[in-house]
Amino acid sequence: MRFIHTSDIHLGKTYRNSPGEAERYADFFHCLAAIVADAVTEQVDFVLIGGDLFHVGQILPKTFARTIETLQPLKDAAIPCLAIEGNHDWIHRRDSISWMEALSQMGYIRLLRPTRTEEGGYHFAPFNAGEGCGGHVQIGDLNIYGLGYIGAQAGSHVERICEAVTTENNLLLFHVGIWSYSPVEIGNMQLEEAHPLAEKFGYVALGHGHKPYVIETPAGKPYAFNPGAPERVNFGEQKYDKGYCFVTYAGGEFKIERRPTRPRLMFVETIDLDGAENAAVALERFVDQLQSKLPAGEEGRRPLLELKLIGRVGFHPFELGRERLRLALEERLRPLHVEIKNQLSLTTRNSEGKESKKSLVEIEKDVLHELIGAGSAYQGREEELIRLSISIRDLVLKGDVDGDELLSLLDGEG
Repeated sequence: MRFIHTSDIHLGKTYRNSPGEAERYADFFHCLAAIVADAVTEQVDFVLIGGDLFHVGQILPKTFARTIETLQPLKDAAIPCLAIEGNHDWIHRRDSISWMEALSQMGYIRLLRPTRTEEGGYHFAPFNAGEGCGGHVQIGDLNIYGLGYIGAQAGSHVERICEAVTTENNLLLFHVGIWSYSPVEIGNMQLEEAHPLAEKFGYVALGHGHKPYVIETPAGKPYAFNPGAPERVNFGEQKYDKGYCFVTYAGGEFKIERRPTRPRLMFVETIDLDGAENAAVALERFVDQLQSKLPAGEEGRRPLLELKLIGRVGFHPFELGRERLRLALEERLRPLHVEIKNQLSLTTRNSEGKESKKSLVEIEKDVLHELIGAGSAYQGREEELIRLSISIRDLVLKGDVDGDELLSLLDGEG
């Protein structure tokens, strides 16, 4: 048998209120569509999705409709798509059906989710197509078990997971990271905690971390595979190998071939403006360094760009505004989306002639403190409201936040 193992698709991800919002939104569907097309062309026996099919649990209706459209070729070709829920897929309020459950009930995926016993163990019931739920599917002589995201204590659950499986020729689909391999900070387990899985499962299909990696037993046998996210989801992923696993299963052995995807170009660069006396000089140096550090964009696909500005300058950092920098970027790269981290420091001299410096963050806080403190109703709460203001500003500039998330910040301060 042959199958495709992918994970962390993040459908619905975009940069809200950005000129490139629609194009970035489409990137993740194009990426999944290409993998689906490969599955149909290769006539694989099934496809595995190791969690985080969606970027958020509460997706927009248009995202659900486009997901159905993207998965339709698998359904038409009668290729089962087995999936689990990642931490991004969960609807935390369990008073309504999740979008993953809806896809399963409609036959576009088979959502694998075990139940728990009264003693705290796991029960992997056979998948019920009519109800769209279950924890176990058998395809040929391969028994496939699914376990979504279970949080930071995942390692302590390994023994109970293994005890619940009594079959041979087993595969486990599990949304969890392995410390020292996974770049994410939560939802991981220690390497030694994972090793018992190799005694029960010939292939552990991981998700969660967006960087690909392979886990081996102490004896050196590979058994757990994380394909990573096939598209670049966050800044920091520009150096990751992007792709999925194409797996051949024969004679109880798994042969893994790494196949590349075509993610959008992403650049993260530091621009050093140290010593610039005024904003005009700084802007000229900004453009010069862009030209030396960044290649021309890929034909037809505008890149994603994150820039960090550093150095001590002789002018107020506010003078080098974001719009001024964006215009310079448009002439050179025409980025689809840009995030600018202004970490410039203002160099000044006090009455004694001694040099001192203030960072942009410090200047921002001083201004906010003065503005907030001017209202008598807010005196005594300056630090609290400064933190809230900066948090909201950062989320809006990042462009990956909706109104409900901003309101939740205000609710928390109420």
